[in-house]
Amino acid sequence: MTARGRGQIPHGPGRFAVVALSVLSLLALWQIAAQLADPRTLPGPATVWQVARAETASGEMGRHLGATLRRVALAFAIAMTLGSVIGVALGMLPRLNRFFDTWVVVWLNLPALVLIVLAYVWFGLNEVSAVCAVAANKIPNVIVTLREGARALDRQYAEMARVFRFSRWRMLRHVIVPQLAPFLAAAGRSGLSLIWKIVLVVELLGRPDGVGFQIHLYFQLFDVAAILAYTMAFVAVMLAIEWGLLQPLERRAAHWRGGDAAR
Repeated sequence: MTARGRGQIPHGPGRFAVVALSVLSLLALWQIAAQLADPRTLPGPATVWQVARAETASGEMGRHLGATLRRVALAFAIAMTLGSVIGVALGMLPRLNRFFDTWVVVWLNLPALVLIVLAYVWFGLNEVSAVCAVAANKIPNVIVTLREGARALDRQYAEMARVFRFSRWRMLRHVIVPQLAPFLAAAGRSGLSLIWKIVLVVELLGRPDGVGFQIHLYFQLFDVAAILAYTMAFVAVMLAIEWGLLQPLERRAAHWRGGDAAR
């Protein structure tokens, strides 16, 4: 019996049905909770949908979503690039790792709020500070993940490549990157979920636009429906990226070692 036949979630229409049922169940629970609670503190899905439509029609939803997505994309690119390079270097060079391991641990345990506040104090309330503060919070997580990936590299593949006189570029492309791909995918998925949450805090503290700024604004007005509308809109965008981009990339990254069967 294949892995799929042993109860794995199928691809295609079957998988879509499972996801749709999951979302509908969540909406049903939300509706039940809204009926039991005060509508001012927990409005139902229909009310939040009406607010989201109004914000979209006015152009505010698109403008603020775009600002947040831009910051998420920039911070994600910076964190993945720097974190991957540093992580692979530490994983492949034990002496370098012994020296910088304490640095990584300290950096990993610095609260996000501290880095955000320091970035704004040192560099001002500007876009560069916001993006760099978010990236700085994610880089150590990427380092740790890719360091483990570099440590897990199979030396036999490297020896085989040397026997066949692979160039450094071919060694990187055909030997190192395929083995690191699952670790890159894992760092990317966890990184995206972490980064967009930190971006909201950055916007709340020091930016004039974005989903975090709007949530702070409507918190002051005690408009829970608007808070939920912006929250759910951005969650929907992140889910679309997760399902449409990150999960397919992760399956492809793990395919070379038979990891696709596990998905």
